[in-house]
Amino acid sequence: MAAGGVHQLAQCITCHAWNADMSMVAICPNNSEVHIYKASASPEAVWERVYVLEKHEQLVTGIDWAPKSNRIVTCSHDRNSYVWSLEDGEWQPTLVILRLNRAATSVEWGPQENKFAVGSSAKTVCVCYYEEDNNWWVSKLIRKKHHSTITSVSWHPNNVLLATTSTDSKCRIFSAFIKGVDARKDGTTAFGDVKFGEELIQLDLACGWAFGVHWSPSGNSLAYVGHDSTIHFVTDVGPTPSARSISLRHLPLRDILFLSETRLVAGGFDCNPMLFASDKTGVWEFIAFLDEVKPPAEAKSDTLFAAAKGKFKWLGSELSEENAPTTTHENCITMIRSLVPFSERNSEKSIEVFSTSGLDGRIVIWDLNNVGDGFARLRL
Repeated sequence: MAAGGVHQLAQCITCHAWNADMSMVAICPNNSEVHIYKASASPEAVWERVYVLEKHEQLVTGIDWAPKSNRIVTCSHDRNSYVWSLEDGEWQPTLVILRLNRAATSVEWGPQENKFAVGSSAKTVCVCYYEEDNNWWVSKLIRKKHHSTITSVSWHPNNVLLATTSTDSKCRIFSAFIKGVDARKDGTTAFGDVKFGEELIQLDLACGWAFGVHWSPSGNSLAYVGHDSTIHFVTDVGPTPSARSISLRHLPLRDILFLSETRLVAGGFDCNPMLFASDKTGVWEFIAFLDEVKPPAEAKSDTLFAAAKGKFKWLGSELSEENAPTTTHENCITMIRSLVPFSERNSEKSIEVFSTSGLDGRIVIWDLNNVGDGFARLRL
């Protein structure tokens, strides 16, 4: 499967996020700035940079773009977070009071966009909400639950449950119910009535750092990856969940995205998106790499033995510019985002178009509708 569009926007991209209609994308070019590009549907078109958001003092580690309110939230190693609003053609920042003494590492808007969560190196999750009386964003902290840096956060569709991963190898689910912000009925979940900061589940499935937690569209399942080249699927999330782990023969993954209840795409240090799917019994398995890996041209061999020897020599050799296989991404994939416009999103409809960004400075568009005969099995 060939990528639908490749856009070299920087030397390195830390993270990216799309607006509601997918006409603009915000990226961090591995520094303290956020660049906003006007995207084009044409794969050959050059994307135009239209805004540069400059307020952070250190590396921006997280960006999320709220589709309904059109607000951007960013977080950074400078321990700050800003909510950006478009006013009179300019993006205006509002400082968020995080009360952190270590770097902020990840951020995500809640589904209702009335709050967002920020993970940090301070072993703390900040759940932020807007106080109209004081006209500022404040935070409530989930403390003393993590034993190391929080690498990712993900909201359940009910806007109350919050999943996190950490470099202590664990995935946790918390209650982020805030009285006065969430409706009383929202406090009743599969775990019963929950209070803010309550740890509901601790998953200890990985043997290395944990990354990239995400919920399925219905919220019935979640998945995350481990730095020990594993991916973990948790179904029937509640007091008695069931879990399945898959150990991979490939390099570790960094981020995932549920395409539907039964399909998931993941990417990481192999620079090649991987598709996973579950069968009717709910058992997940690896299906295929999405990119076409082209090995270097081989010299003609007189015998089958010589040809086989040359192939194994390439597989076991140290990669260089001359003998490295070519994938669309040339460095680690760090983020995967849906490319379905907000007006067309439906939890029952599968995501067919998504984007990846990586340390090679590229944003790559992938379209599962445009696959060749050799990839017919991807149409599940």
